Amino acid sequence: MRTRTLINTTLLMLALGLAVPACAAAATSPSGGGATAPGPGGSTGTGGTTPPASSSQSASTTQAQANWRYQGTHPTIQRARCFAVGKTQCAKKQQLKVQATGELVINGHNFARVRVYFPRAGAVSARVDPLSSPLRPTRHGWVVTVPLDAASGKIYLQNPRGARSHPYGPITVLPAPITVDAVQPAPGNSAFDGEGMWIWYLSASDGDNLAAIAAQAKQAGISTLFIKSGDGTNFWSQFSPTLVQALHALGLRVCGWQYVYGADPAGEAAVGAQAVADGADCLVIDAETEYAGNYYGAQTYLNALRAAIGPSYPLGFTSFPYVNYHESEPYSVFLGPNGAQFNLPQIYWKDIGTSPDAAYTQTYLENRIYGRPIVPVGQSFGGAPAADITRFRQLVAAYGALGFSWWSWQAASPSEWAALEAPLTPGTNIAIPTAWPALVEGSTGDQVVWLQEHLAAAYPTTPTSGTFDVTTQANLEAFQTAHGIPPSGVTDAATWTALLALNPVVPTYPPPPPPPSGSTGSSGSTGSSGSTGASGSTGSSGSSGSSGSSGSSGGIGP
Repeated sequence: MRTRTLINTTLLMLALGLAVPACAAAATSPSGGGATAPGPGGSTGTGGTTPPASSSQSASTTQAQANWRYQGTHPTIQRARCFAVGKTQCAKKQQLKVQATGELVINGHNFARVRVYFPRAGAVSARVDPLSSPLRPTRHGWVVTVPLDAASGKIYLQNPRGARSHPYGPITVLPAPITVDAVQPAPGNSAFDGEGMWIWYLSASDGDNLAAIAAQAKQAGISTLFIKSGDGTNFWSQFSPTLVQALHALGLRVCGWQYVYGADPAGEAAVGAQAVADGADCLVIDAETEYAGNYYGAQTYLNALRAAIGPSYPLGFTSFPYVNYHESEPYSVFLGPNGAQFNLPQIYWKDIGTSPDAAYTQTYLENRIYGRPIVPVGQSFGGAPAADITRFRQLVAAYGALGFSWWSWQAASPSEWAALEAPLTPGTNIAIPTAWPALVEGSTGDQVVWLQEHLAAAYPTTPTSGTFDVTTQANLEAFQTAHGIPPSGVTDAATWTALLALNPVVPTYPPPPPPPSGSTGSSGSTGSSGSTGASGSTGSSGSSGSSGSSGSSGGIGP
């Protein structure tokens, strides 16, 4: 009775905007202590909905009051069911079963800007490295697209303040459907067609014996060798006209590849152009962590390179496979107008910590928006199981990729070579994704830049900032309405298809401000050329860096 009186008193005082006594606030606190969502800057609170405490209130009183006021904004799930729309198939009386990339309709409360979290394939619950997808309003109700790499299990909702719903389910996630329109273009006659192998150090690949290299390549069905020709502004002498001519005579195509850093993009372009002048059948740009956020450098590099080699020379771009894990990498520049015609994502599934199926499908989903043929790089190092190598080959065939390749010659073990050379049998149970990246207000990264560049062709007020802001949302909804698409403000398949039919408006990126010259500046002890910098002993081009003697020279993360 005493508790009920305190609760009623607290409700009245809160409604009148009065301070709540500590004893009353404590009586209304949720059981178990009532943890609250993090506020701005990581502090605990309600993100600005609770007025600051008066000097007479204790910290515990303020916390308890915040807990009480925030309870009513927690999202809740009352019901979730499979939604038969598009290619989504729902079984009768099996409403908790849905295909990956299919739709779930969710009923409940407090859905504003909520995301739905699913268990990730290989994880034990949705709270271990979960996948999320935005919950969006449609004419059919609140709908979520099931992520491609989602696993069966319980789901939950979470709003931007961190408040979560109770778990709901389990939801059974079935394989995504296979559709013809997801297959890559038919093969052409480029050096990227067929099977390739990457050579880092020629001296460590069959001892630089070109006849032995050619014999082993032909036994494994390899028709193109990607041989390192440059590292930043340093041209590698192992790549030469004599080498190219000798391998051509042995029936192999030869492409150069260079690792780039972005400190001197024009100088790097000159190194790339030299490999082309030496007779390379194609050139691959390997841009990874060092180019993150360097849109100016990427644009400068490509402008200088294209000026030297021409607009139609075959260029490839290789980098991390999961675009949404590397939001600041300038994929939209390297794969955009004037850029590379071929996309070679590094799908090193074992190092990522997943399966060939999951890695390939996630890579395809994240990269398809750039409209370049996907020529994946598979893993033939680090003890990749023979069954995984075979599965990757089957996936390449099922997706209709015009070509693929392996990293790397010197790192492949005898068992990995045997898996490459074994006859290939057709794969089964291969699910090709039909979904597209679902961007929504608040999304950030290069995929948003790509969206904005296309949207700006129809609505010039669209920024190209990489942040999905209110202007981008308003313009996207107007675009959807104009094209007969429900104005959800979310980039679904129909929206991407209509957007990518436009020519993107590519901005001219300004140069970055000059770096400081102090101890942590570009030339300082910890700067880019210092002992731990990009070109220092442990940097990306140092002895243990990505292109050093013990480095990998290729990105192995997602």
